[in-house]
Amino acid sequence: MEFTARQIAIFLGGEVVGDMEIKINNVSKIEDGKPGTLTFLANPKYNEYIYTTKASVVLVNRSFTPEREIGATLIKVQDAYESLARLMEMYVKSVPTKKGIEIPSYISSTSKIGEDSYIGAFTYIGEHVIIGKNVQIHPQCWIGHHSEIKDNTVIFAGAKVYPESKIGENCIIHAGVVIGSDGFGFAPQADGTYKKLNQIGNVVIEDDVEIGANTTIDCATMGSTIIRKGVKLDNLIQIAHNVVVGENTVIAALSGIAGSTTVGKNCVFAGQTGVTGHLKIGDRVTLGAKSAAINNVPDDSVLLGEFAFDAARYRRAYAVFRNLPDIYRDLNDLKRKLK
Repeated sequence: MEFTARQIAIFLGGEVVGDMEIKINNVSKIEDGKPGTLTFLANPKYNEYIYTTKASVVLVNRSFTPEREIGATLIKVQDAYESLARLMEMYVKSVPTKKGIEIPSYISSTSKIGEDSYIGAFTYIGEHVIIGKNVQIHPQCWIGHHSEIKDNTVIFAGAKVYPESKIGENCIIHAGVVIGSDGFGFAPQADGTYKKLNQIGNVVIEDDVEIGANTTIDCATMGSTIIRKGVKLDNLIQIAHNVVVGENTVIAALSGIAGSTTVGKNCVFAGQTGVTGHLKIGDRVTLGAKSAAINNVPDDSVLLGEFAFDAARYRRAYAVFRNLPDIYRDLNDLKRKLK
Protein backbone atom coordinates (compact mmCIF):
# COMPACT_ATOMS: atom_id res chain seq x y z
CA MET A 1 0.00 0.00 0.00
CA GLU A 2 1.16 3.51 -0.80
CA PHE A 3 0.46 6.75 1.08
CA THR A 4 1.49 10.38 0.70
CA ALA A 5 2.89 12.48 3.52
CA ARG A 6 -0.31 14.55 3.35
CA GLN A 7 -2.51 11.45 3.90
CA ILE A 8 -0.40 10.30 6.83
CA ALA A 9 -0.44 13.76 8.43
CA ILE A 10 -4.24 13.98 8.11
CA PHE A 11 -4.63 10.57 9.75
CA LEU A 12 -2.29 11.51 12.62
CA GLY A 13 -3.35 15.14 12.98
CA GLY A 14 0.22 16.18 12.18
CA GLU A 15 1.95 18.98 10.27
CA VAL A 16 4.03 18.34 7.13
CA VAL A 17 7.36 20.11 6.75
CA GLY A 18 8.59 19.46 3.21
CA ASP A 19 7.05 17.64 0.23
CA MET A 20 3.41 16.92 1.06
CA GLU A 21 2.96 14.61 -1.96
CA ILE A 22 6.00 12.40 -1.42
CA LYS A 23 4.94 8.74 -1.29
CA ILE A 24 5.97 5.92 1.03
CA ASN A 25 5.15 2.21 0.83
CA ASN A 26 7.14 0.76 3.74
CA VAL A 27 8.86 1.59 7.03
CA SER A 28 12.51 1.47 8.08
CA LYS A 29 14.83 2.25 10.99
CA ILE A 30 16.13 5.80 10.94
CA GLU A 31 19.77 4.69 10.76
CA ASP A 32 19.04 2.33 7.83
CA GLY A 33 16.38 4.42 6.10
CA LYS A 34 15.67 3.80 2.44
CA PRO A 35 13.89 5.95 -0.16
CA GLY A 36 10.16 5.31 -0.23
CA THR A 37 9.99 4.43 3.46
CA LEU A 38 8.76 6.13 6.63
CA THR A 39 10.76 6.22 9.85
CA PHE A 40 10.51 8.04 13.18
CA LEU A 41 12.61 9.91 15.73
CA ALA A 42 11.54 9.73 19.36
CA ASN A 43 14.77 9.07 21.26
CA PRO A 44 17.29 11.96 21.32
CA LYS A 45 20.14 9.41 21.13
CA TYR A 46 19.23 8.96 17.45
CA ASN A 47 19.10 12.67 16.57
CA GLU A 48 22.24 12.50 14.43
CA TYR A 49 20.63 10.04 12.02
CA ILE A 50 17.87 12.42 10.96
CA TYR A 51 20.46 14.43 9.01
CA THR A 52 21.78 11.38 7.10
CA THR A 53 18.77 9.05 6.79
CA LYS A 54 17.66 8.13 3.28
CA ALA A 55 14.05 7.60 4.43
CA SER A 56 11.56 9.78 2.58
CA VAL A 57 9.41 10.72 5.59
CA VAL A 58 10.29 11.02 9.29
CA LEU A 59 7.80 11.30 12.15
CA VAL A 60 9.12 13.71 14.79
CA ASN A 61 7.77 15.31 17.95
CA ARG A 62 6.41 18.84 17.58
CA SER A 63 9.13 20.00 19.95
CA PHE A 64 11.91 18.87 17.59
CA THR A 65 13.99 21.72 16.16
CA PRO A 66 16.59 20.79 13.50
CA GLU A 67 20.13 22.10 13.90
CA ARG A 68 20.89 21.92 10.17
CA GLU A 69 19.27 21.02 6.86
CA ILE A 70 17.31 17.77 6.63
CA GLY A 71 16.71 16.00 3.33
CA ALA A 72 13.63 14.05 4.41
CA THR A 73 10.08 15.34 4.70
CA LEU A 74 9.04 15.71 8.34
CA ILE A 75 5.64 15.07 9.87
CA LYS A 76 5.43 16.81 13.24
CA VAL A 77 3.12 15.12 15.74
CA GLN A 78 2.51 15.33 19.47
CA ASP A 79 4.21 11.97 20.15
CA ALA A 80 6.19 10.31 17.36
CA TYR A 81 6.35 6.89 19.02
CA GLU A 82 2.61 6.80 19.76
CA SER A 83 1.87 7.97 16.21
CA LEU A 84 4.02 5.18 14.77
CA ALA A 85 2.04 2.69 16.89
CA ARG A 86 -1.20 4.05 15.38
CA LEU A 87 0.16 3.66 11.86
CA MET A 88 1.30 0.11 12.57
CA GLU A 89 -2.12 -0.72 14.00
CA MET A 90 -3.78 0.66 10.87
CA TYR A 91 -1.50 -1.48 8.69
CA VAL A 92 -2.18 -4.67 10.67
CA LYS A 93 -5.93 -4.09 10.48
CA SER A 94 -5.69 -3.65 6.71
CA VAL A 95 -4.16 -7.13 6.26
CA PRO A 96 -6.92 -9.71 5.58
CA THR A 97 -7.38 -12.25 8.38
CA LYS A 98 -8.16 -15.91 7.96
CA LYS A 99 -11.57 -17.37 8.75
CA GLY A 100 -12.96 -20.86 9.06
CA ILE A 101 -11.75 -24.17 10.43
CA GLU A 102 -8.76 -25.89 8.86
CA ILE A 103 -8.52 -29.66 8.58
CA PRO A 104 -7.22 -31.64 10.37
CA SER A 105 -8.27 -30.20 13.70
CA TYR A 106 -10.42 -31.47 16.58
CA ILE A 107 -13.27 -29.44 18.06
CA SER A 108 -15.56 -31.01 20.65
CA SER A 109 -19.22 -31.04 19.70
CA THR A 110 -19.97 -29.38 23.05
CA SER A 111 -17.85 -26.32 22.25
CA LYS A 112 -19.05 -23.09 20.61
CA ILE A 113 -17.12 -21.15 17.98
CA GLY A 114 -18.10 -17.52 17.32
CA GLU A 115 -18.69 -15.88 13.94
CA ASP A 116 -15.74 -15.12 11.65
CA SER A 117 -13.27 -17.00 13.84
CA TYR A 118 -10.30 -18.99 12.55
CA ILE A 119 -9.11 -22.35 13.86
CA GLY A 120 -5.76 -23.44 12.40
CA ALA A 121 -4.78 -26.97 11.43
CA PHE A 122 -3.81 -29.50 14.10
CA THR A 123 -5.54 -27.51 16.82
CA TYR A 124 -7.37 -29.27 19.66
CA ILE A 125 -10.38 -27.67 21.35
CA GLY A 126 -11.77 -29.59 24.30
CA GLU A 127 -15.24 -29.92 25.76
CA HIS A 128 -17.48 -26.96 26.62
CA VAL A 129 -15.03 -24.36 25.32
CA ILE A 130 -16.53 -20.97 24.36
CA ILE A 131 -14.75 -19.00 21.64
CA GLY A 132 -16.02 -15.53 20.76
CA LYS A 133 -16.27 -13.62 17.49
CA ASN A 134 -13.27 -12.85 15.27
CA VAL A 135 -10.95 -15.01 17.36
CA GLN A 136 -7.78 -16.24 15.61
CA ILE A 137 -6.36 -19.54 16.89
CA HIS A 138 -3.34 -20.49 14.80
CA PRO A 139 -2.15 -24.05 14.06
CA GLN A 140 -1.09 -26.56 16.70
CA CYS A 141 -2.76 -24.86 19.65
CA TRP A 142 -4.35 -26.80 22.53
CA ILE A 143 -7.38 -25.35 24.31
CA GLY A 144 -8.49 -27.27 27.41
CA HIS A 145 -12.06 -28.00 28.44
CA HIS A 146 -14.31 -25.31 29.96
CA SER A 147 -11.99 -22.54 28.79
CA GLU A 148 -13.30 -19.26 27.39
CA ILE A 149 -11.69 -16.97 24.81
CA LYS A 150 -13.52 -13.72 24.12
CA ASP A 151 -13.90 -11.62 20.97
CA ASN A 152 -11.00 -10.45 18.79
CA THR A 153 -8.30 -12.35 20.65
CA VAL A 154 -5.37 -13.83 18.70
CA ILE A 155 -3.53 -16.97 19.84
CA PHE A 156 -0.44 -17.79 17.81
CA ALA A 157 0.92 -21.21 16.89
CA GLY A 158 1.78 -23.75 19.52
CA ALA A 159 0.21 -22.01 22.53
CA LYS A 160 -1.33 -24.19 25.24
CA VAL A 161 -4.35 -23.07 27.26
CA TYR A 162 -5.11 -25.42 30.17
CA PRO A 163 -8.66 -26.27 31.28
CA GLU A 164 -10.85 -23.63 32.98
CA SER A 165 -8.75 -20.71 31.73
CA LYS A 166 -10.49 -17.42 30.91
CA ILE A 167 -9.07 -15.03 28.30
CA GLY A 168 -10.65 -11.63 27.63
CA GLU A 169 -11.22 -9.52 24.53
CA ASN A 170 -8.53 -8.10 22.23
CA CYS A 171 -5.73 -10.16 23.75
CA ILE A 172 -2.62 -11.34 21.90
CA ILE A 173 -1.07 -14.63 23.01
CA HIS A 174 2.20 -15.32 21.21
CA ALA A 175 3.70 -18.63 20.10
CA GLY A 176 4.63 -21.16 22.76
CA VAL A 177 2.79 -19.48 25.64
CA VAL A 178 1.49 -21.84 28.34
CA ILE A 179 -1.50 -20.64 30.36
CA GLY A 180 -2.70 -22.59 33.37
CA SER A 181 0.10 -25.10 33.96
CA ASP A 182 0.50 -26.34 37.53
CA GLY A 183 1.88 -24.00 40.13
CA PHE A 184 5.09 -25.05 41.89
CA GLY A 185 3.61 -26.55 45.04
CA PHE A 186 5.23 -29.43 46.94
CA ALA A 187 4.89 -30.36 50.62
CA PRO A 188 8.14 -31.56 52.28
CA GLN A 189 7.87 -34.97 53.93
CA ALA A 190 9.63 -36.36 57.00
CA ASP A 191 11.80 -38.63 54.85
CA GLY A 192 13.12 -35.70 52.79
CA THR A 193 10.88 -36.28 49.79
CA TYR A 194 8.21 -33.93 48.46
CA LYS A 195 4.51 -34.60 48.00
CA LYS A 196 2.82 -32.78 45.12
CA LEU A 197 0.14 -30.29 46.14
CA ASN A 198 -2.44 -30.48 43.38
CA GLN A 199 -3.32 -27.13 41.85
CA ILE A 200 -7.08 -26.86 41.31
CA GLY A 201 -7.47 -23.15 40.48
CA ASN A 202 -7.35 -21.42 37.10
CA VAL A 203 -5.95 -18.41 35.21
CA VAL A 204 -8.01 -15.32 34.39
CA ILE A 205 -6.65 -12.93 31.75
CA GLU A 206 -8.63 -9.72 31.33
CA ASP A 207 -9.05 -7.58 28.19
CA ASP A 208 -6.27 -5.99 26.10
CA VAL A 209 -3.47 -8.15 27.48
CA GLU A 210 -0.44 -9.16 25.38
CA ILE A 211 1.72 -12.13 26.39
CA GLY A 212 5.10 -12.70 24.73
CA ALA A 213 6.43 -15.93 23.29
CA ASN A 214 7.21 -18.83 25.64
CA THR A 215 5.89 -17.06 28.72
CA THR A 216 4.26 -19.28 31.35
CA ILE A 217 1.41 -18.35 33.67
CA ASP A 218 0.63 -20.96 36.34
CA CYS A 219 -2.84 -21.72 37.57
CA ALA A 220 -3.77 -20.95 41.16
CA THR A 221 -3.55 -23.54 43.90
CA MET A 222 -7.10 -22.44 44.73
CA GLY A 223 -8.94 -19.49 43.22
CA SER A 224 -7.34 -17.65 40.28
CA THR A 225 -4.06 -16.32 39.01
CA ILE A 226 -5.13 -12.98 37.50
CA ILE A 227 -3.60 -10.81 34.78
CA ARG A 228 -5.53 -7.53 34.82
CA LYS A 229 -6.64 -5.39 31.90
CA GLY A 230 -3.95 -3.84 29.72
CA VAL A 231 -0.98 -5.80 31.08
CA LYS A 232 1.92 -6.36 28.64
CA LEU A 233 4.24 -9.29 29.28
CA ASP A 234 7.42 -9.83 27.27
CA ASN A 235 8.89 -13.17 26.16
CA LEU A 236 10.16 -15.81 28.60
CA ILE A 237 8.43 -14.62 31.77
CA GLN A 238 7.29 -16.82 34.65
CA ILE A 239 4.14 -15.85 36.57
CA ALA A 240 3.56 -18.23 39.48
CA HIS A 241 0.37 -19.52 41.13
CA ASN A 242 -2.08 -17.05 42.71
CA VAL A 243 -0.17 -14.00 41.47
CA VAL A 244 -2.21 -10.90 40.57
CA VAL A 245 -0.67 -8.45 38.09
CA GLY A 246 -2.39 -5.05 38.17
CA GLU A 247 -3.78 -3.05 35.24
CA ASN A 248 -1.41 -1.62 32.64
CA THR A 249 1.71 -3.09 34.20
CA VAL A 250 4.54 -3.95 31.80
CA ILE A 251 7.17 -6.62 32.48
CA ALA A 252 10.24 -7.19 30.30
CA ALA A 253 11.80 -10.52 29.34
CA LEU A 254 13.33 -13.13 31.66
CA SER A 255 11.50 -11.83 34.73
CA GLY A 256 9.78 -13.96 37.34
CA ILE A 257 7.15 -13.40 40.02
CA ALA A 258 6.83 -15.98 42.77
CA GLY A 259 3.57 -17.33 44.15
CA SER A 260 0.83 -15.33 45.88
CA THR A 261 2.39 -11.94 45.17
CA THR A 262 0.20 -8.99 44.17
CA VAL A 263 1.63 -6.43 41.76
CA GLY A 264 -0.11 -3.04 41.52
CA LYS A 265 -1.23 -0.91 38.59
CA ASN A 266 1.03 0.84 36.07
CA CYS A 267 4.23 -0.82 37.27
CA VAL A 268 7.31 -1.17 35.04
CA PHE A 269 9.64 -4.15 35.57
CA ALA A 270 12.80 -4.17 33.45
CA GLY A 271 14.49 -7.33 32.16
CA GLN A 272 15.59 -10.16 34.47
CA THR A 273 13.77 -8.76 37.49
CA GLY A 274 12.53 -11.04 40.24
CA VAL A 275 9.90 -10.76 42.96
CA THR A 276 9.73 -13.24 45.83
CA GLY A 277 6.49 -14.79 47.04
CA HIS A 278 3.67 -13.45 49.22
CA LEU A 279 4.59 -9.79 48.69
CA LYS A 280 2.56 -6.69 47.91
CA ILE A 281 4.07 -4.46 45.23
CA GLY A 282 2.36 -1.06 45.12
CA ASP A 283 1.11 0.96 42.17
CA ARG A 284 3.49 2.70 39.75
CA VAL A 285 6.55 0.83 41.02
CA THR A 286 9.64 0.65 38.79
CA LEU A 287 12.16 -2.20 39.11
CA GLY A 288 15.47 -1.68 37.33
CA ALA A 289 17.10 -4.46 35.31
CA LYS A 290 18.14 -7.51 37.35
CA SER A 291 16.57 -6.08 40.52
CA ALA A 292 15.10 -8.46 43.07
CA ALA A 293 12.27 -7.31 45.32
CA ILE A 294 12.36 -9.31 48.57
CA ASN A 295 10.08 -7.13 50.72
CA ASN A 296 6.79 -5.30 50.25
CA VAL A 297 7.21 -2.20 48.07
CA PRO A 298 5.14 0.99 48.58
CA ASP A 299 3.50 2.97 45.77
CA ASP A 300 5.66 5.08 43.43
CA SER A 301 8.94 3.41 44.43
CA VAL A 302 11.92 3.15 42.05
CA LEU A 303 14.20 0.25 42.98
CA LEU A 304 17.63 -0.69 41.66
CA GLY A 305 20.17 -3.32 42.59
CA GLU A 306 20.36 -7.09 42.86
CA PHE A 307 18.44 -6.88 46.12
CA ALA A 308 16.47 -3.82 45.24
CA PHE A 309 16.39 -0.78 47.52
CA ASP A 310 15.64 2.92 47.16
CA ALA A 311 17.13 4.28 43.93
CA ALA A 312 18.76 7.35 45.52
CA ARG A 313 20.45 5.23 48.21
CA TYR A 314 21.56 2.70 45.59
CA ARG A 315 23.24 5.40 43.48
CA ARG A 316 25.12 6.72 46.52
CA ALA A 317 26.18 3.20 47.48
CA TYR A 318 27.25 2.40 43.93
CA ALA A 319 29.44 5.53 43.84
CA VAL A 320 31.28 4.15 46.88
CA PHE A 321 31.43 0.59 45.52
CA ARG A 322 32.89 1.79 42.22
CA ASN A 323 35.79 3.41 44.12
CA LEU A 324 36.43 0.52 46.53
CA PRO A 325 39.82 -0.46 44.98
CA ASP A 326 41.15 3.10 45.46
CA ILE A 327 39.67 3.32 48.98
CA TYR A 328 41.25 -0.04 49.86
CA ARG A 329 44.66 1.10 48.58
CA ASP A 330 44.45 4.39 50.50
CA LEU A 331 43.43 2.53 53.65
CA ASN A 332 46.45 0.23 53.42
CA ASP A 333 48.74 3.22 52.84
CA LEU A 334 47.29 4.91 55.93
CA LYS A 335 47.77 1.74 58.02
CA ARG A 336 51.44 1.56 56.97
CA LYS A 337 51.98 5.21 57.87
CA LEU A 338 50.35 4.74 61.28
CA LYS A 339 52.68 1.78 62.02
